[in-house]
Amino acid sequence: MDHEKPAACVLDASTYVGFWILKGLLNRGYTVHAAIQIKETDIVKKIKEMERVEERLSVFSVDTLDYHSILVALKGCSALFCCLDCPDGYDDLIVDLEVRGAINVVEACAQTDSMQKIVFTSSLTAAIWRENICSQTDVDERCWSDQDFCRKMKLWYALAKTLSEQAAWALAMDRMLNMVSVNAGLVVGPAVAQQNPCSTMSYLKGAAEMFENGVLAVVDVKFLADVHIRAFEDSSTIGRYFCFNQIVHTEEEAVKLVETLSPLLSSQPKYECQGSEAYAERLRTKKLNKLVEGTA
Repeated sequence: MDHEKPAACVLDASTYVGFWILKGLLNRGYTVHAAIQIKETDIVKKIKEMERVEERLSVFSVDTLDYHSILVALKGCSALFCCLDCPDGYDDLIVDLEVRGAINVVEACAQTDSMQKIVFTSSLTAAIWRENICSQTDVDERCWSDQDFCRKMKLWYALAKTLSEQAAWALAMDRMLNMVSVNAGLVVGPAVAQQNPCSTMSYLKGAAEMFENGVLAVVDVKFLADVHIRAFEDSSTIGRYFCFNQIVHTEEEAVKLVETLSPLLSSQPKYECQGSEAYAERLRTKKLNKLVEGTA
């Protein structure tokens, strides 16, 4: 018989990605602490309905600025899947709140004796934004977005993901915590336009530039959730992992993406092809391939 799976906390389970990680964990036999910040959304209603029939699921109300509420949700957990997101979109004030929340979550993990690993959800936008990105042949896990450039261009989502991931890494290393981060592309999946509209549109700020520079990538939410769980289960995982299924680099693919995200995007963005039908792909994902192939 298999050993009983450890308890895992998903914070914030009310986010689009968090909800799919929660479902994946339950399907694999884990006991799950669903830590939610949002009071009432369609996803929160589904989680509460699931709690009534699923004995391995417990729901906790948390505030990432309330350190003690996080400690309560983490009690007895061996894993934390940290997927912070602002459901109402991003500005300069939200950037600061998300960074403070990430710091509180990681510090709470340091005070939880049972904690074995943190899987931190970040974004490709924490790696791709800088001046003259087109001059860089390979964009991989070693790359970070330039904070000043993000501020200048008002790329608040990218800035939030960059600063919160960097803060989480700094504190995790200081507290000697085992952490990996998953840097997701633009997340697509069932009802994403209805359930994740603001984060989707925040990610897409600067979409034309991402497309033209070969760094506009998408990831299916079910695959993304599976990668998170693999990253916890595989003891060899370390550092950052870019996670995407496809790089959008032709106009045909761009049109399909617009259709996928309807009605959020009503028409194809105007891209200047400059005489080229397709743009060079710059993103690299060797680490992800090794993880997925190694745990298949």
